[in-house]
Amino acid sequence: MNRAHLFFAAALAALFPVAAAAHEHGEQWILANEYPATSLPGEGDVFFARLVADTTEGRISIITMPDAKMGYKSREQLKAVGENRIAMADSFGGALGDEEAIFALSSLPFVASDAAQARALYERAKPAYEAAFARHGQKLLYTTPWPPSGLWTKAAANSVEAIANLRIRTYDTTGTEVFKRLGASASVVSFTDLPAKLAAGEINAVLSSGDGGAGRKLWEHLPRFTEINYAVPLSFTTVNLARWKALDDDTRKAIENAAAETEARQWQALEGRLAQNYARMRENGMAIDTVVAPALRTRLRESARGAIDEWSARAGPEARALLETR
Repeated sequence: MNRAHLFFAAALAALFPVAAAAHEHGEQWILANEYPATSLPGEGDVFFARLVADTTEGRISIITMPDAKMGYKSREQLKAVGENRIAMADSFGGALGDEEAIFALSSLPFVASDAAQARALYERAKPAYEAAFARHGQKLLYTTPWPPSGLWTKAAANSVEAIANLRIRTYDTTGTEVFKRLGASASVVSFTDLPAKLAAGEINAVLSSGDGGAGRKLWEHLPRFTEINYAVPLSFTTVNLARWKALDDDTRKAIENAAAETEARQWQALEGRLAQNYARMRENGMAIDTVVAPALRTRLRESARGAIDEWSARAGPEARALLETR
């Protein structure tokens, strides 16, 4: 066991007696998330945990662990939950796309650029998401949409030429292909690893919404934001399937109700979230470009078409059909 895992073990040991005192006979589940508690998914975790504690009358108590405190990134969380090393995780879909293409559907560029389009795509894809998580030993409980992804940069990036000079972090393989086609040096980097790479100068641009507390880790290094409305990606909250099946019917029903209420809260919270983020960004000295140069917009979409074609080739007919029925 390394020093980081010793720290996590000590932290959990300190937390468990508190939870046990509140619910002496309850079962305790860890809910891991690599993003901050003040991001939209992080807020949803806390909301859901409170609902579950109330609706199950303490039979299940959930301990939220944001900021990768469990030592897992989103892709690692998928395996950790499937293997029952942790009970639950709130994982960013794009990061799971290399495991199964369907997980990256919401992260595809310019497929859904606003909340209404993103919600419609999610509703069509929900059965496919549920089946995919079941193949990984998990039950999908609820989803959280992120505000539209844009470009965080050191200098203005509102031209094709500026994009070509970027060393950009993307959040999935498709995004990497999009920006490589535009001449940028692009690579997938987990949010957990971003601060160190930004500080070292290895990266000078980030594809992200920078929602909530996530923005604080970006604006210290990247004072410009370009609103390209790249995607409205999803995070997925899942529970280990064996743990789920071991619950009695009443407890499962209570958790499903809590999950449905949380999902409704998350989609509603998306409304106005971009304006809140922009206000916070401007308060911290950021410049925001909300009008994209026509030449850049055209090239982004041309590049996106090729990347989407590559995704479609490995996604299979069921996933491809979700795009064709838009």
